[in-house]
Amino acid sequence: MNLPNKISLTRIFLIPVFIAFFYLTCIPYNYVWAGLIFVIAACTDFIDGYIARKYNLVTDLGKFLDAIADKVLVMTALTLIISVNGILINNIVGGIGVALILAREFIVSFFRMIAASKSTVIAADKWGKIKTTVQDVCIAILLIGYNFFNLCGFSKALRITGFVLFCVAVVVTILSGIEMFIKNKCVLKEKENNE
Repeated sequence: MNLPNKISLTRIFLIPVFIAFFYLTCIPYNYVWAGLIFVIAACTDFIDGYIARKYNLVTDLGKFLDAIADKVLVMTALTLIISVNGILINNIVGGIGVALILAREFIVSFFRMIAASKSTVIAADKWGKIKTTVQDVCIAILLIGYNFFNLCGFSKALRITGFVLFCVAVVVTILSGIEMFIKNKCVLKEKENNE
């Protein structure tokens, strides 16, 4: 197993640590710690990809691990965020937004499986990278900021910033999914012709 794959596995192993800190409310500033662990895990996404491309260490296992690690990390974080009343300004909008993001991720994963069954690889594009970055920044701000929402003078601004970024993340996530379908619609057409 090469170094980028080990880094992807590290991201997967950090998910239970992230969950533990999220729920260990007996630890002071547990959401800050959970947020920092999330940031470290999210940074490994950029590190493993950079190393794999720079040193020509891209493998099928690496592509699989990277995609799984990213989705599980973000889906876990979003699910935990909506489970705590008050992290998002509006729980209804938050719940709908998380449902849309999760639906998009499942649909895109299924679409990629169809493409893979036809020996077609749908690589991540710039919209996918923008989506991941916006989601990661949004989650980090919401988690790290939550412990401070009621403590500091700029707490309201921090909370609004996190919520606005969340809404932007939902829109970018949906747009990136639509763009991916449009660019790769031939995969579905071929499937329809074969049936």
